[in-house]
Amino acid sequence: MDRAEQRALRKRQKKEERARRRAAREPSVLVQEFWNLPNMLTLGRIFLIPVFVWLTYDADPYSSLLAAAVFAVAAITDVVDGYLARQWNLITVVGKFMDPLADKLIVMAALVMMVRLGRIAAWVVIVLLARELIVSGLRTIAASEGMVIAAGQEGKWKTSLQLVGIISLCVHYEHLIDVGFYAAPVDFNKVGQLLVYLSGAFSVWSAVVYFRAFLAMLARRGSGADAQKA
Repeated sequence: MDRAEQRALRKRQKKEERARRRAAREPSVLVQEFWNLPNMLTLGRIFLIPVFVWLTYDADPYSSLLAAAVFAVAAITDVVDGYLARQWNLITVVGKFMDPLADKLIVMAALVMMVRLGRIAAWVVIVLLARELIVSGLRTIAASEGMVIAAGQEGKWKTSLQLVGIISLCVHYEHLIDVGFYAAPVDFNKVGQLLVYLSGAFSVWSAVVYFRAFLAMLARRGSGADAQKA
């Protein structure tokens, strides 16, 4: 066997050895955490975003109803994956990152598309997105300092009004609503605008509450440090 053949043999043996080591290696903790049902539902919510955007481009009555249905499914999976994660004790680092990210991405996509279609004023969307950035920033700073700011009731009202409002804006067109004892046409765009405006008010309120809670935590922490020094 000449030198070239020996080098080729050693190279092949090293390659095979690396392949054996990779096959025997345990998957990382993050990979193990990723493959559970709550995280799969969250990932599915992210995959629904391009479908939703595609449906809102046509903006005809049928596509608008489908877009509203897709957004409603995404909102339902948000509730379901959180419930399953808590009940099955599957709260993971991956889930903590992906869940709020998926929520913000699909809401942002929906609001931007509603502005594009002229179904909601741009300034309302700016207020809503600015609130999310401010609160996320406060949470990040608080977490880095070992503090937790609990979500208030006003934030939950904001989320509920916002989701129902976006679904109504997606429907957009006037439809006859018949509940048996009463039937009347409903302009879903006006209903959606009203709900989103209300969610904007709750957004500003909740941001103020978050900021006050953050300052109160800093004050308590500062007074505790001063007391220890004394």
